[in-house]
Amino acid sequence: MKPKSIDLSQNPHAGGAVVPERYELFNGPLYQFDLSRRDFLKSAGGGILVLLALAPAETGEAAQERRGGRGDLPRDIAAWLRIDAQGAITVMTGKVEMGQNIRTSLAQVVAEELRVPMDTITLIMGDTDLTPYDAGTFGSQTTPIMAPRLRRVAATAREILIDLAAGKWQISRDSLQATEGRITHPESHRSIGYGELTQGQDITQTINDDVSLTPAEQWQIAGTAVPKVDGRHFVTGEEKFVSDMKLPGMLHAKILRPPAFGAELVSLDTKTAEALPGVIVVRDGNFVGVAAPTEETAAQAVQALQAEWKTSPQPSRAELFEHLKKTASRGSSPFTAGSIAEGLAAADVQWKQTYTVDYIAHAPLEPRAALAIWEGEKLTVWTGTQRPFGVRSELARAFNLPEERVRVIMPPTGSGYGGKHTGDAAVEAARLARAARKPVKLVWTREEESTWAYFRPAGVFEISGGVQSDGTITAWEFHNYNSGAAAIRTMYDIPNQHIEFHPADSPLRQGSYRALAATANHFARECFMDELAHAVKMDPLAFRLKNLTDERFINVLKAAAERFGWNGKKSTSERGYGLAGGFEKGSYVATCVEVAIRPDSGEVRVVHVVEAFECGAIINPVHLENQVEGMILMGLGGALFESIDFENGRILNPRFSRYRVPRFHDLPRIETILLDRKDIPSAGGGETPIVGIAPAIGNAIFNATGQRLRALPLVPKGLKAAG
Repeated sequence: MKPKSIDLSQNPHAGGAVVPERYELFNGPLYQFDLSRRDFLKSAGGGILVLLALAPAETGEAAQERRGGRGDLPRDIAAWLRIDAQGAITVMTGKVEMGQNIRTSLAQVVAEELRVPMDTITLIMGDTDLTPYDAGTFGSQTTPIMAPRLRRVAATAREILIDLAAGKWQISRDSLQATEGRITHPESHRSIGYGELTQGQDITQTINDDVSLTPAEQWQIAGTAVPKVDGRHFVTGEEKFVSDMKLPGMLHAKILRPPAFGAELVSLDTKTAEALPGVIVVRDGNFVGVAAPTEETAAQAVQALQAEWKTSPQPSRAELFEHLKKTASRGSSPFTAGSIAEGLAAADVQWKQTYTVDYIAHAPLEPRAALAIWEGEKLTVWTGTQRPFGVRSELARAFNLPEERVRVIMPPTGSGYGGKHTGDAAVEAARLARAARKPVKLVWTREEESTWAYFRPAGVFEISGGVQSDGTITAWEFHNYNSGAAAIRTMYDIPNQHIEFHPADSPLRQGSYRALAATANHFARECFMDELAHAVKMDPLAFRLKNLTDERFINVLKAAAERFGWNGKKSTSERGYGLAGGFEKGSYVATCVEVAIRPDSGEVRVVHVVEAFECGAIINPVHLENQVEGMILMGLGGALFESIDFENGRILNPRFSRYRVPRFHDLPRIETILLDRKDIPSAGGGETPIVGIAPAIGNAIFNATGQRLRALPLVPKGLKAAG
């Protein structure tokens, strides 16, 4: 299926103004189960035994209106924040925690505005029965959108509490202060706790969008390195992921997977599997799954199924880029400025190159997992997902249910990286739970995760440019085939541009990956910038600065180069240096890299990385530094060796023994520079820092060897084999 075309005409400086591609959300559901209500009740034996006492939750249309639907979000404070009689504070948000530590940063901004200690705040996150609607935790939108919303909620509640105390004491509100969870009157030394004021009742007033927020320069809790909320639980293993969850009477599930993409089930013999103790087999169209008392029995049962599949020819890895170009279409909304012909005519040097990027896997620590239970016609699913409300919709469609009869709860999950936007495991577990009339847990294997989950899109990039001998870029033409339009626009000052994204037919299931197509677009753009600099014999840093006026971009480039000692680096055939700059979603990054190359084998090792990052006002500097370092390490894999190998619809390297990810001995020395701009609103920091590492490595390899590698991964088998 071709992704939709994307409008590139908006200003790239706006940070997320261009809605990025999310291919997985354009596709139809994997399953559609069409049992009538009568059939459902028959299969359920007239009702399902309730095996779990769920937490109390508001339900029904009134509760849905209170929490907001897909349109307007709720305006009353109680939908977002509650204070009990003891002063404990509960905050509700549809955002989810996947290891990026937003549970801590969101609690910090609430504590800052409400003037309370961090340990008084508990966040309920990603529970569709308890939290306001949220489109999902993606796009680095939590910090720039959810954090300000919760700040306004908390600040409004603070002002209401001051009003309550002023009314109680019959004094001017201007003489009162909010501090440490209490309203105090310094003159008379009186004070009263928030819980005493609310007496545990909801604050039902409307959020004041114009309420005064604490300036970043005055932050006391936000802006500091408070420890990770529940950090001890993660270190000690007390935190329970979906993979760890157990319910009384729970069954374990396995799914029969086709031998290749696009295969159709022709026949199925279930006798041997059904003879195993406690095994239930379900076939519904192309869906075939088993549930059993133990994981081992479930695995044995699915292996005992005798299935015949019909397959059809599919493009293989060797034909990938030709296939993408062949099936690509014109973009509907390209960006054009000036005249490419005039720009090339004004150039002293004209340059043209093609770059490619492979599919890569998300490789999360925890593969997809779900635990499902039916109570009558109410379905509850615990699953690791970045889109609890989106998965609720998938489940409702799959089972032809109203959404208010579906509850999705998001426990901690072992990372997502954009790969857990869909509810595949949730739908599969729910289908088997309905047939079994018991709770069913499904945990995908690593092979399943690396085969049937969607991949970061592959792409082809064709770039043409013109540059004058003094380093002024006069023309820039950029075509992206299939990969996507995130960060496709350049922020270099070029008068004549044509930038276009071309949708294409993908032979593999593809979708969101950390930073979306920004990584691929930056790889092609920043490597080509290096090629232009080399063509006019200019230093790569000086060349970039000559073609930039954006102060924030200039600042990160200079900061990284200064810490790295860019001007004093001299390359050899065994040691090279490269840099790259990046921008996306309101934040800026610059990456400098040193590589070492073994002359005997051509093996490339990244030995030193300096990265400068600026995302406005920083909420938690230590956790942001951890994010940046994590993205550098994740980016190493896609830059150097990660690649999905496939042939005729079959994935050939679905295990870590065959799919290379960064290991401890791959880790370079990393220096992170955080530019804290308290005068600029906070932007998200969970994606942009990954975009600079691949082009910086590619440029460093060229600096040492003179070989220009234009395909990701750069050195899957060592430099000599790849060059």
